[in-house]
Amino acid sequence: MDVKLINPFVDAVAAVMPQLGFAQISRGGLSAGDQYVTSKGLTVVVGVTNALTGSIAYNMTEDTARKIASTMMMGMPVAALDDMAQSAISEMVNMVTSNAVTSLGKMGVVVKLLPPGLVVGDNSKIKVSESKFLAIEIMVDSERLELNFGLGT
Repeated sequence: MDVKLINPFVDAVAAVMPQLGFAQISRGGLSAGDQYVTSKGLTVVVGVTNALTGSIAYNMTEDTARKIASTMMMGMPVAALDDMAQSAISEMVNMVTSNAVTSLGKMGVVVKLLPPGLVVGDNSKIKVSESKFLAIEIMVDSERLELNFGLGT
């Protein structure tokens, strides 16, 4: 997978998350996986078509999801991943992905997004690729967000 196609997503996290109230964004580890991502608690999957095909899975623990949702809702306590918290996380994913797709378009890579799917629960298996996928960890303040890329051309 061409890193030029992944960087717009990493850059989008760094651009969008401070707008939502997060101060420190840093890139963590890089790894590869085979076909299936194992959910850490909450995973949002976005399908991609056109110049690229496949999916991107934003994977995080339930605790991380609650903290992100709370920050997005101006510090309102989030005790459970209820509909409002799930909506906040889905909106964050939409903002990041849309930002990345805009950057890809400026590079001449035009893609269309499918509506996101949300998976709640530890250890759920989510197919993101027919073969290998790339996983990048991004630290958002002290929380770990994992982006899994099962994209091909």
